[in-house]
Amino acid sequence: MGGPRRRFAAAALITAGAVTLATGGLAVPAQARTAPASHQSASHQSASRQASHEQTAQRQAVQRKPAPRKTLRPGAKGAEVTALQTRLTELGYVPGKIDGRYGQDTMMAVWAFQKVQGIKPTSTVASRTWVALENPKAPRALVPKGRQNRVEVNLTQQIMVLYRAGEPKVISHVSSGSGIPYVEYATWNGRRQRFSGSATTPTGDYRTTWRVSGWHRSYLGRLYNPIFFNGGIALHGALSVPLHPASHGCVRLPMPVAEILPGLLGTGVPVHVRGRFRR
Repeated sequence: MGGPRRRFAAAALITAGAVTLATGGLAVPAQARTAPASHQSASHQSASRQASHEQTAQRQAVQRKPAPRKTLRPGAKGAEVTALQTRLTELGYVPGKIDGRYGQDTMMAVWAFQKVQGIKPTSTVASRTWVALENPKAPRALVPKGRQNRVEVNLTQQIMVLYRAGEPKVISHVSSGSGIPYVEYATWNGRRQRFSGSATTPTGDYRTTWRVSGWHRSYLGRLYNPIFFNGGIALHGALSVPLHPASHGCVRLPMPVAEILPGLLGTGVPVHVRGRFRR
C-alpha cells in the first residue's frame, strides 16, 4: 500500500510508458523498415492512429487518477490532504496554498467541487467525493454559446465559473445577495447616512467595468479586489463566504480566488448571472 503521491505518480508512470511505447519504435512493425514505400506509408498511418489512440488513453488516465479513500475533515493534515489540494487545483478549483493542511480555503474549494458534481456540499471528503475526483464532471454551462472568455454566476448552485478560450479556468464557491431587505447606517462623505436595499443579485447579462486593487471600503463594508460588473455590484473577496447567500447583493468569493481573479479577468468581459437560490 503506497501513499497518495505514490499512487498518483504510478498512474503518471504507466501513462508515460504508453507514450514511450508509441514513440519508441514498438508501434511500427520491424518489417516495415524494409517494405516498399507504399507499405511504409500505410504502416506510418497505422502507427499514427495507434499513437493517437494511446494519447487518448493517456488523457483518460489523467482523468481517472486513483485517489485516496481516507475520510478528511477540516483540521486534517498530511499527504492525503496534499493529494486533495493538488487534484482540486488541476481541475480549476482554488484550495489556496498546497500545504497538506485542510483549512477554510480548501473547504470552500471542496464545496465548489461537490456542488458541481451534484454532491450535497459538506466539509467532509469521503468516498463519494474521492470517486468524483477520479472522474469529474465539468460545470454545466449557463450560456453554451457565450463568448470564449466570460464569467457565469449560477445563483442556484452558488458557484462562479471563469471561462478562458471556452474552457473552465476557475470554478469557485460564492455567496450572493441574501434577498433579505436591509437598513444600514454608516458615516459616508463626512456624515452619518442611512442606506437600504433588497440585498438581491440581479440576473442578466453584464460586463466587467472598474476595479480596485486590495481592500476597497464602501458604505456597506469592505471588498477585496472588487471587479464591478453591474453598477455597485461586484465580484470580490470576503473573509466570510458561507454556504448560503449572505451579501448585500455582491458576489462574494473566497480570498484565494479573489487573489488570482484580477490577473485572469479583463475589462469588458461578459458576466452572465442566472438562477435563483432556494433555501
